Amino acid sequence: MSKSYDAVIVGAGIIGACTAYELSRKGYRTLNIDKLPAAGYGSTGNSCAIIRTHYSTYDGCALAYEGYFYWDGWANYIGVEDERGLAKFYDTGCFVMKTELNDYLRPICRNMDALGIPWEDWDLETLKAKMPIYDLHSYAPVKRPDDPDFGKTSGEMMAGAVFFFKAGYISDPQLATHNVQRAAEAKGATFLFNSKIVEIRQQDGRVAGVTLESGEEIDAPVVVNVAGPHSYLINRMAGVEEGMNIKTRALRQEVAHVPSPKGFDFEKDGFVTSDGDVGCYCRPETGNHILIGSEDPACDEREWVDPDDYNRDFTDQWQAQAYRVAQRIPSLGIPSRMKGVVDLYDVSDDWIPIYDKSDLAGFYMAIGTSGNQFKNAPVAGVMMAELIERCEAGHDHDKDPLQLELRHIGRSIDLGFYSRLREINKESSFSVLG
Repeated sequence: MSKSYDAVIVGAGIIGACTAYELSRKGYRTLNIDKLPAAGYGSTGNSCAIIRTHYSTYDGCALAYEGYFYWDGWANYIGVEDERGLAKFYDTGCFVMKTELNDYLRPICRNMDALGIPWEDWDLETLKAKMPIYDLHSYAPVKRPDDPDFGKTSGEMMAGAVFFFKAGYISDPQLATHNVQRAAEAKGATFLFNSKIVEIRQQDGRVAGVTLESGEEIDAPVVVNVAGPHSYLINRMAGVEEGMNIKTRALRQEVAHVPSPKGFDFEKDGFVTSDGDVGCYCRPETGNHILIGSEDPACDEREWVDPDDYNRDFTDQWQAQAYRVAQRIPSLGIPSRMKGVVDLYDVSDDWIPIYDKSDLAGFYMAIGTSGNQFKNAPVAGVMMAELIERCEAGHDHDKDPLQLELRHIGRSIDLGFYSRLREINKESSFSVLG
């Protein structure tokens, strides 16, 4: 293996693989380094891999809408055969329950209209027809199961929902990452697994490469931090964290995996759903199951952890999520044996990612992405490749933020929106919803 590359990418999750693919298409010789044994083995592999367009900000919606078209045309985007086959996009659509907390989705629908993203209003009659297993009473505010008022309805009915047509999920996020790896390799990219980086080397005020735990030194004038929950540790290694106004840290999460209620085929007839009234989101899963994730309600304490030392066992949080959804689906069977995943999010201070350069010349970041950016991985790869190419050619992105053309939707976005130097974005949901 050559010890010199045009760019070293720290991490081989979905965004790291897409960054390698897009840089390779521009002629860069790239090397992805990951301490795990395969691409997409970390937090990417345990992602719920939901594809949706609704975000709390205009820019978030625009990026997600652009990303949707990559997944909808996945075979064309990959452009090569993968011996393991291609990941499948299940184009189910997504409905979001209207609540006081989300202002009955009026701000999001304004973003949809501004971007030409189709949506449809669902009243309670439509909701009941689509989801006959639903109890449409309100259970807000979200509570812990040990709260004496848990499971008690306020007596009010829900206000309905909004259905977003351009949504769905990828059932195998690790396979999707392997697809991108194969596409990148076809363009000349290289991947190195089971290898831990212990030093970001510098020379004359810019990055010079990395040193592995084995002692091997790999030279590169560009290093890209796409390390997921370990991103803040890589930033500290590079000495760039103090120059950032927005930082990242690792957040522990649990996702419950439960069977669909008897008599209802959630895999075939279910949707991606977001329900702030009970504080959970769901999606169908193979085998007629339901994946249940948390929308981080205020009553749940957030558990910030060391990404190399955290509890990987299920806790009462698993039960809280399953019981909350059982308020909405009274016939939901909750198994005594807990199944699902425990993993980490890489979360920024305002839950909006950082796609940016750093104060160290040649060192770039695609971080703070976990929980809600899987869907944006292909366009994030395009974004990072464009940013790196332009900045390495001398453009001052801090003073004059790049504008990225979103070719599928015919729009452009200001990449300063994702700057490390931005102020906290008050329009964010400050949750996995983005």
